[in-house]
Amino acid sequence: MSECKGFTPVVNSHSKLLILGSMPSIVSLSHKQYYAHPQNRFWRLMAKLLGYEITPVNYGERLKMILDRHIALWDSIAFCEREGSLDSAIQKETPNDFNEFFQRYRNINMLCFNGGKAYQCFKKYNKQILDSNKYIIYLLPSTSPANARFKMEMLEEKWQIILKQS
Repeated sequence: MSECKGFTPVVNSHSKLLILGSMPSIVSLSHKQYYAHPQNRFWRLMAKLLGYEITPVNYGERLKMILDRHIALWDSIAFCEREGSLDSAIQKETPNDFNEFFQRYRNINMLCFNGGKAYQCFKKYNKQILDSNKYIIYLLPSTSPANARFKMEMLEEKWQIILKQS
């Protein structure tokens, strides 16, 4: 088993929507970038939904693209053990501290989960946040290449919901 440590959140004081993954892939961890695996459709999907003709290649430009639209990124899990990158292999997870996060970023009113494992882990450790009715919550299909049954067009249709808050 490999120990995996997630990233700090990508967020600013203007963020209204938080997109939560589970834990970055091995490729993302090695590049120190969210959604760095070339087959992950997250950045292409964001660019398309946010009206970009071309997906930014530079990671800083990708982050600016979402932050300019008041979108934040983080993960439900801070640490875990896992062989490979599949969510199904995650063991001994430790959650991120969302109570402190939401105290600091009070403009966030919408949570979008990038896949079932992100939601499952968040719910396991943060049920009181989900039950608070402070947030609009959407469970969205994963942008991971492991979710091959969802073609890009299907992801676009489901993920358009982010445009309500961004």
